[in-house]
Amino acid sequence: MILYTLRRLAGVIGVLVAVAAVTFLIFYVLPSDPAAAACGKSCSAERLSAIRAHMGLDQPLWRQFWDFLSGIFTGRTLGSGHYALRCHVPCLGYSYENSEAVWDLLMNRLPVSASLALGAAVLWLVLGLSAGVAAALRKDTLTDRVLMVGAVGAASLPVYFTSMMLIYGLIRVAGLLPYPSYVPFGDDPARWASNLLLPWLALAVLYAAMYARQSRSSMIEAMAEPYIRTARAKGLPRRTVVVKHGLRTGMTPILTLFGMDLGGLLAGAVITESIFGLPGIGQLFYGALSSGDQPVILGVTLLAATFIVVANLAVDLLYAVVDPRVRL
Repeated sequence: MILYTLRRLAGVIGVLVAVAAVTFLIFYVLPSDPAAAACGKSCSAERLSAIRAHMGLDQPLWRQFWDFLSGIFTGRTLGSGHYALRCHVPCLGYSYENSEAVWDLLMNRLPVSASLALGAAVLWLVLGLSAGVAAALRKDTLTDRVLMVGAVGAASLPVYFTSMMLIYGLIRVAGLLPYPSYVPFGDDPARWASNLLLPWLALAVLYAAMYARQSRSSMIEAMAEPYIRTARAKGLPRRTVVVKHGLRTGMTPILTLFGMDLGGLLAGAVITESIFGLPGIGQLFYGALSSGDQPVILGVTLLAATFIVVANLAVDLLYAVVDPRVRL
């Protein structure tokens, strides 16, 4: 298990380097010049050359990429002389728009995106698994049909439509909830939860529908296995057969989906954060794309890739816990 984990960690590093290289190359071949954008319209050639040197854009591509990678682990100095600026570990550069450190921007926005992703994940996992298992245990009955029709309908609704309907119904008409505005958990846990409930529901509706369909299929397949019939023949209680034997086997594909979905959402849910005005990483990424802020875009991309590959590694390790057959 230790060797397997070490091999996977080496693969994680390789994936992250490849993601950084591809993203870096894409911005290198784009026709836009961030130095010209930072310099402004009435910019002299000398001033433009100084800005390009400060940003490191006067170096060859391989040198720029190497400086970026090494800066993550050792830090680096941008510019020289009086205008030298030290970027501390982990250095992802500075935003072209506001000259703030990209790492600081990401860490300031991460609690918002993490709160949104983790809360929604708990909701969709509980709702999706409950609906899927209930439908599988009552296969081809009215309950099964109603739950699956509801799941198909919910999966067909875009997040922005669900978000707008929740805002209109629960805020403007019923007045049950305040309009979402992020409050740190440490300041007021009750307000933190009440302000994020609508975004959680908007995301949970879509994901729970997909998880319900997947968990139903997995449970139907698992409950048809020979060892399930053996467990029933031994007289084990129905709950033990379903939870300990059936659900643990059916959880394997659900874990894969959950790792991918949660890892992606931790790096920001662009549409949901924009609709509800949450200052998360998704909103930061959208603004960086609009302005062509290369360091921020590269930093968010690397952060998203890190979350996804780490989540996949965690899921692979959990397989052995959920399904003992994987250990063989």
